[in-house]
Amino acid sequence: MKRKSSFFYVRVVLTVLVALTAVGFASFDYKNIDFLKALQDTFCNISVMFSKPAFHHFTFLHAVQSLGITAALAFLTTLLGAIISLPVSFFAAGNLSNHAVSRILKNIVAVIRAVPTVLWVLIFATAVGLGSEAAVLGMMFHTMGYLIKAYSETFEKQNSGIIEALRACGGNWWHIIFNAVLPVSAAELAAWTFLRFEINFGIAVAMGAAAGAGGLGYELFMASGFYFDVREAGFITITILLAVFALEYLSTVIKNKILR
Repeated sequence: MKRKSSFFYVRVVLTVLVALTAVGFASFDYKNIDFLKALQDTFCNISVMFSKPAFHHFTFLHAVQSLGITAALAFLTTLLGAIISLPVSFFAAGNLSNHAVSRILKNIVAVIRAVPTVLWVLIFATAVGLGSEAAVLGMMFHTMGYLIKAYSETFEKQNSGIIEALRACGGNWWHIIFNAVLPVSAAELAAWTFLRFEINFGIAVAMGAAAGAGGLGYELFMASGFYFDVREAGFITITILLAVFALEYLSTVIKNKILR
């Protein structure tokens, strides 16, 4: 009965979304756009971006520096978020903390994750102004919401028999953490942290443009929205893609080594 009810609600939601989409397309002001010409121009711009990349408003060294700024922003927010998330996740794990405390922390973390990173950045920007400071605080806050959930669920998957054995032998909470929980889950915690670093790299690109945090995102915004230089935007886009592929390869190698 519950399964039929859930399918009914899913169908209702999908039907409403389809109806809203149809209404949106029907009521949108297209301003007499020639879709065929617009489509042709789009493919032409994409072709120029990826077939003739070039940089005109900055040097190759400046591009490397911008890449370093983006990577540093992602690394800093991941590191700070991980440092804060680890102790909090001990109290969020149901098998290591009071169930009421665990439930409260998980609800708070769910709210933090539900708010998009860019909105957290804008919230902090009201206090410190747009720039790298707001980007670091906003990204770190959302990273905490992500990692606390990941870390706490990793701890909850640990063998409860080992924890109970330590408690039976007179081990206190700290003994359980340092002798049973962390040694077993260290590899998985490292894998989750590096995965978040990959995510933060992509977010750092967006925040460079949206929050003025600098890096490749800011250069891409200037090339596409200020200079209107398609070839330069293509060069920056290719640089970002190569960096993402390199991070993905490095992530795979590290995960294979630490999760053996």
